[in-house]
Amino acid sequence: MSNSPLFQPVKWADFTLKNRMVLAPMTRGRAGPDRVPNKIMGDYYVQRAGGGLIITEATSISEEALGWVDSPGIWTEEMVEGWKSVTDRVHVADSRIVLQLWHCGRASHSDFHNGDLPLSASAVKLEGDQIHTPKGKKEYEVPQPMTHEDIRRTVEDFKQAAINAKAAGFDGIEVHAANGYLINQFLDARSNQRDDEYGGSIENRFRFLAEVMNAVLEIFPAAQVGVRLSPNGVFNDMGHDGYRETFTYVAQQLNKLKIGYLHVMDGLAFGFHERGEPMSLGEFRALFDGLLIGNCGYDKETAEKRIADGDGDMIAFGRPWITNPDLPYRYEHDVELHAYDDPSQWYGGGAEGYSDYDAFREESGKEELEKLSE
Repeated sequence: MSNSPLFQPVKWADFTLKNRMVLAPMTRGRAGPDRVPNKIMGDYYVQRAGGGLIITEATSISEEALGWVDSPGIWTEEMVEGWKSVTDRVHVADSRIVLQLWHCGRASHSDFHNGDLPLSASAVKLEGDQIHTPKGKKEYEVPQPMTHEDIRRTVEDFKQAAINAKAAGFDGIEVHAANGYLINQFLDARSNQRDDEYGGSIENRFRFLAEVMNAVLEIFPAAQVGVRLSPNGVFNDMGHDGYRETFTYVAQQLNKLKIGYLHVMDGLAFGFHERGEPMSLGEFRALFDGLLIGNCGYDKETAEKRIADGDGDMIAFGRPWITNPDLPYRYEHDVELHAYDDPSQWYGGGAEGYSDYDAFREESGKEELEKLSE
């Protein structure tokens, strides 16, 4: 067994994960217009099953939650069956897989919703690049503020998504509260300008996430539930002056729920809102007792150091794992990586640029593999 901290087993829920490498959730858009997971998606995840834990691409909990062309869903029986074909294959490949539950909120467009405006915490437009819709690139719109009935319905949608994830054979779920999507829009004081019990104070801005957590924890044991946060992130027009106090409080409250893991995008590879000093993984270590996953811009050396220093338990990798499906093998054996600087085919299409990257075993032949394994 390797001496690297990355390749030591770790306990999560009732599972012993074979290493501490996590496949980060990445939005890929391969499910097609029907949003049903398919064979090439299964191929993609099986190819990356060398990791201890797989977090799926962001998966919409309902039609209202949509905001990305051809991304998968989890609200119909066909989607459940499609995902089950993926989880069955991943389990045979000896890895564990959780479903990331997603609602885009204002990071969407009326083209996804039959002309209805997307929902958000408040009527605050996302300022940023245009959005790709089923009808082409469009400007973002001013979203519709969610009514109390909208909020109740959406919480129920999260709960039903958790029920469907369990039926599809997932080992757990991750609630997506990062990257400027709906839950993050409630947490952020710039996108949330409500004057009711869901806005204003940190406690009120956390309320929506708290209700979502209470709902999904009725379905999965707390140990099999994770949450993703992006305290430093600027993606989708996020970032407010009280971010440190907000995310400190959020982490403390999630810790009280004894959830299985907290997935923190502490790295700055997606940009930084520059409203103070970045929050570090070590800060969250002091706030959260469960498994702590770092993410965003890590390589092998920085990941090993973070785990060795005790700041985190696992590290999630994204972009290098796209073009290197056997990334754990390459890291463990110091094999050179394929370049991962051309995103032109990453976010939509078919197998090309998705599940067609070569693994080192296929390139090297038996003799070289045996030499590396000595």
